[in-house]
Amino acid sequence: MNNRIPPPIVTLICGLVIYYTSCLFPSCDLKILKILSALFLVSGLFVGFSAIFNFIKNKTTVNPVKIENASTLVNSGIFKYTRNPMYLGMLFILISISLNFNLYGGIIVVLFFYFFINKFQIAPEEKVMEEIFGDEYIEYKKTTRRWL
Repeated sequence: MNNRIPPPIVTLICGLVIYYTSCLFPSCDLKILKILSALFLVSGLFVGFSAIFNFIKNKTTVNPVKIENASTLVNSGIFKYTRNPMYLGMLFILISISLNFNLYGGIIVVLFFYFFINKFQIAPEEKVMEEIFGDEYIEYKKTTRRWL
């Protein structure tokens, strides 16, 4: 794959942009946003770590930059519900940061992250997965959504 920027680094950069651009957008300080932020954070961590544990359990690579090293198609656990739980977890964490620090600017950054990951990470990964796992992966794509 050509993408050399690991998705956790993209997530970190997006999170920092959300936080440090909060002064550029109107603030929205509602208690419900803090509660939702906590829920998204916990959900994001749960979904992301569930994926990592599934990869480890199935003895395949967790490294999204070296997807060609995948040895097993994982389609159990959290992978029954989403093909990309680690990216979904990262998205939830960015939503959490947005709800807590910068609602309006965060919406822009979260949308950027979503489109960036789809185009530069997920689409190339899917090509490699089809090459490695063939019809098994194509069937998996038919039964499991990319995000939710």
